[in-house]
Amino acid sequence: MFPEGHPFARFVPLLFVLTFVSGLVDAASFLGLGRVFVANMTGNVVFLGFALAGAAQLSVAASAVALLGFLTGAFAGGAWRREREPARIVAPLATIQALLLAAALVCQAAGWGRYAVLVPLACGMGVQNALVHRLGVPDLTTTVMTRTLTGLAVDRPGSATMRRAVSVVTLAAGAYTGGVLHARLGAEGVLAVALCLVLAVVSVARRHHEEPEDGDRGGP
Repeated sequence: MFPEGHPFARFVPLLFVLTFVSGLVDAASFLGLGRVFVANMTGNVVFLGFALAGAAQLSVAASAVALLGFLTGAFAGGAWRREREPARIVAPLATIQALLLAAALVCQAAGWGRYAVLVPLACGMGVQNALVHRLGVPDLTTTVMTRTLTGLAVDRPGSATMRRAVSVVTLAAGAYTGGVLHARLGAEGVLAVALCLVLAVVSVARRHHEEPEDGDRGGP
């Protein structure tokens, strides 16, 4: 994906995990919360337009709440310690996302209603996208595949080709897995798996954060 030692190399596996999480979470929201996306805002904006036009099974309120929640999370994630280098914010922002996912899971399990689940889910995905934006790893947006697919079709094969292809497949795999889990375990099962994966990202990111300091102490 990137050569060993490249500044982006250590983030690629984490971003692939978050891409898979995006598929899971959108499966939970679309299948369990009534035809609304919380990760793919392109689709959600289109759904909002359809709903305003009176399309059946689509809700103006749900799409608007998801959009506002996403923007709130993205704003907060973008403002978080803006002066710090991007590598230093991965663990804190992923931790916030995990807390929001946990809140959504609790609300879903407690039966507190669509919007109680929708708001923390959308905010969490906004935080994830702010994190991805601040890292700036090329061709790894974790949610939107339109530009990634365009790059695959337009650009000559090169170092980015594998990254793009794996990103597309990973999102599709997350959506597929979310659909299967939703059919068998409901939205709670999907959100529980997503939460576990984000916690794994937090754990790995914290180790990455500590490695340079350990290396400095162990150096000559």
